[in-house]
Amino acid sequence: MEKTNNFGKVYLIGAGPGDPGLLTLRAHAILEKADVVVYDRLVSPAILGMCNSKAQLVDVGKMPTHHKVKQSEINKLLVKFACEMPGATIARLKGGDPFVFGRGGEEALELVAAGVEFEVVPGVTSAIAVPAYAGIPVSHRGIATSFHIITGHEKAESGDSFSLDFETLAKCQGTLIFLMGIGNMDFIARRLMECGKDPKTPLAFIEKGTTPFQRTVMATLETAGETIARENVTAPAITIMGGVVELGKSLAWKKSLPLSGKRLVVTRAAKQSSGISSRLSALGAEVIETPMIETRAVEGTFDWATLANFDILAFTSTNGVESFFKQLFAAGFDVRVLAGKKIASVGKITEKKLLEYGIRCDYVPEDHTGEGLGLLLQKEVHEESRILLLQGNLADDTLLKLLPNATRWVVYETLPVAELPEWKREAVESADAVVFASTSAVENFVKMTDARPRSSFCIGRMTEAAANKHGFETVTSDETTMDSLVKKIVEYYA
Repeated sequence: MEKTNNFGKVYLIGAGPGDPGLLTLRAHAILEKADVVVYDRLVSPAILGMCNSKAQLVDVGKMPTHHKVKQSEINKLLVKFACEMPGATIARLKGGDPFVFGRGGEEALELVAAGVEFEVVPGVTSAIAVPAYAGIPVSHRGIATSFHIITGHEKAESGDSFSLDFETLAKCQGTLIFLMGIGNMDFIARRLMECGKDPKTPLAFIEKGTTPFQRTVMATLETAGETIARENVTAPAITIMGGVVELGKSLAWKKSLPLSGKRLVVTRAAKQSSGISSRLSALGAEVIETPMIETRAVEGTFDWATLANFDILAFTSTNGVESFFKQLFAAGFDVRVLAGKKIASVGKITEKKLLEYGIRCDYVPEDHTGEGLGLLLQKEVHEESRILLLQGNLADDTLLKLLPNATRWVVYETLPVAELPEWKREAVESADAVVFASTSAVENFVKMTDARPRSSFCIGRMTEAAANKHGFETVTSDETTMDSLVKKIVEYYA
């Protein structure tokens, strides 16, 4: 539609069924630039974490028995944002697809009436994706040549009974897929049987589909109600009826992974968290990236000509490596100024980061700590060697005490994250465990939230000590590497 005013633009976006990997590229691109994100209850924390960090996030989520914000108010809210924010990008983020029982059409009509430009970004609907994750094809040659998506909770206008045509649905030979309405499914099943549908028709209830918490419960039409009660099937869940359900017994491909059903909070700085987050996600966990610290290079404070005075450069973190080279390059130098110098690293992770810049390490201690590095240099390096320590502003004096003749440059500073959004706070409070990679992350986590997950996983003895001080039950990696930490997490939940 042609834009005729200076209003903001609204995007009606489908967030998909839950798995953040099923979010479309188009949706992701819009969320990264959105000024406002108006989101529903079923949008996963991982997808909210993809939003522009400066965006205003507005929770209008609806619970099955309680509408947090009425639909009419949501419609007006979208118009209000568009009218009050000329040129802004306003994302209306909805679970599944906005036009599949998502009431996206109602929102679009309100926008049209107000003259607000909008765009629909389709999402992967749970009606098809959730059965697929349970190994149930909604159509299959020789079993079902059609499928029908039905709302499970829409009442007739009188409010006395369902507006569903049970007579027609009972005669339907295709697959029936009911979205929502688990609380009404006993009634729906009984009405279908009364209208002639075979009581032995296979059913599957699929909870929290496509997420690490997915569960499939099999039943038949005649046992629907008792199965829901016995197995405590709860929303969000969909119901699928028909012969294709039997295929799920042999086609269920989504295996239970070591960390399935676990929600883990990763507190590393944002630019560092993706490595461990992707590994934990691949093992089945739902990962909530919640950086507790951010780092910033300390710029313009070094006399680069004095590098020639040092024989050894010692790096104690990946942040130190990145900040040092960022500033070195900005000053007009390159790695050639390091020719002839020895390079020391506190551990394997920092050593790997140096390799990204083409730098091989001469000294890496077995004990990946500041103390371990200091003792190694004491032993291996001539006492007259000139050592430059490249550290952050929160580094303690361990290395300087062990190497009193060394010089320290503070090449980056660590800052606490200023605030924790409400949606993220709620996700953290329901987490099974938190992952700490530094003492500063522990300290800021304690300041930012009252949440105390069941367990905490720590890298290094100092991080462990900080977590213990605040009453966390700790599990510490054998080595100060992400591989070792991930291995420890898997062993813990085995």
